[in-house]
Amino acid sequence: MWLVTGAAGHIGNVLLRTLAQKRVSVRALLMPGESRASIEDVPAEIVDGDVLDPRSLLDAVRGATGVYHLAGRISIMPGADAAVHRVNVEGTNNLLQAMEHCGVDRLVYTSSIHAIRRVETGIIDERLPFDPQNPYGEYDRSKAEATLGVLRAAQHGMHASIVCPTGVIGPYDFRNSMMGAVIRTAALSKPSLYVDGAYDFVDVRDVAQGIAAAAERGRDGESYILSGQRITVRTLLETVRSITGRHFPILRIPGRLASLIARLAPLYYRLSGAVPRFTPYSMEVLRSNCRISHAKATRELAYHPRPLADSIADTVRWFASFQRSAGRGLA
Repeated sequence: MWLVTGAAGHIGNVLLRTLAQKRVSVRALLMPGESRASIEDVPAEIVDGDVLDPRSLLDAVRGATGVYHLAGRISIMPGADAAVHRVNVEGTNNLLQAMEHCGVDRLVYTSSIHAIRRVETGIIDERLPFDPQNPYGEYDRSKAEATLGVLRAAQHGMHASIVCPTGVIGPYDFRNSMMGAVIRTAALSKPSLYVDGAYDFVDVRDVAQGIAAAAERGRDGESYILSGQRITVRTLLETVRSITGRHFPILRIPGRLASLIARLAPLYYRLSGAVPRFTPYSMEVLRSNCRISHAKATRELAYHPRPLADSIADTVRWFASFQRSAGRGLA
């Protein structure tokens, strides 16, 4: 039986589905009181626990064959964030200690492409180091620091491998992720605003397959980038428009105005409590070098991501089906 932390999240619930198809027995770790809606139709033993509660981790890890560690906290807000650091770094360290205590030594850690050092030119691949001094955001730094902790554990005998997904999209997005919200808004034929920029996006189902493959084929102490395809934001929106056949307005925000809005947005999010969507961090990501290679994962994990147009189409269809099942059709 494998333990999956962060099991109710976007990647987590799809990983559970992937493992169920492979007939792998799983134990899903959820925060106390966390919604089970995303995994209620998936066969799994569900246990309550918190990566910041070492005792609960001992109960969750005990008896497991290995662990898929996906639990984490994402932030695109500027400045330090103690909660992000605690969950991503201390939580991972707590898990490693629980695994050592329980004699469980197989781990697949889901890091992030953002944990890898940024380079302005050239190809981004696994030869670049993880960068805990990354200047762009607390999330990036915390994932890098946590990843380095996993690598140290691998040096001391743990059978651990690491996967680094790029921008994840796809069906089963029950919690309406940032890019999922962009696709859903476009699928509703609402006017869609965008800024110039592009990034590498990958289907969540391919990421889940890559994570499962890392447990089967991944080498100890090695990392694998799970990327997909580079696409501009405008092309993504136009693809949704083509899929739905609905001609909604797609409006570009001029660069200077976009930069001004991005600088002011964090204050708005802090005052309103709204979910951050557009910040200096997200602007930087869309303007960054996104020539990202998954050649190593293809070579060693048999990782082959599907065409992004298929992912977008399946995402639109899933949102429509989900809305209908909830009694709110995409109209």
